[in-house]
Amino acid sequence: MADENQNSQGANGAADQQPQVQFTLQRIYVKDLSFESPKAPAVFQSQWNPHVNLDLNTRHSELQEGVHEVVLSLSATVTNGEDDVTFIAEVQQAGIFAISGLDEAGMRHTLGAFCPNILFPYAREAVDNLVLRGSFPPLMLSPVNFDALYAQAEQRRMDEAKSNA
Repeated sequence: MADENQNSQGANGAADQQPQVQFTLQRIYVKDLSFESPKAPAVFQSQWNPHVNLDLNTRHSELQEGVHEVVLSLSATVTNGEDDVTFIAEVQQAGIFAISGLDEAGMRHTLGAFCPNILFPYAREAVDNLVLRGSFPPLMLSPVNFDALYAQAEQRRMDEAKSNA
């Protein structure tokens, strides 16, 4: 019995020395919103044949030690027919995240994929609300695979590092 207690304390002691990963969402907020409908009101009298182009970007910055702001930018440009821009809806959805205990690769993945996954539903709802307030049909954006986008960005980063070396 005494050996079992020593073994479990030894295991716990080793675990206590390992850095614990901590992740806390402190705040989610809208950093910027924009809606333009350059052809209104004439656009409401034409046949509705929309084409949606979505631009997506993320960026992050460290606010203080272990506290990061992540900003997900979405820009939806909708054309009706050929090249007539019907509307442009843009949102910058941001969050403040306290993150510690991760190595460099884990931190890059968390900031580049995990945090944007958290922010996306809020940004999608904000875009949809803007579009509805512009008197257009709902625009529910499809889910985005941020892990795949992050993997592509990491591959580009590695390729650039190799070519610069």
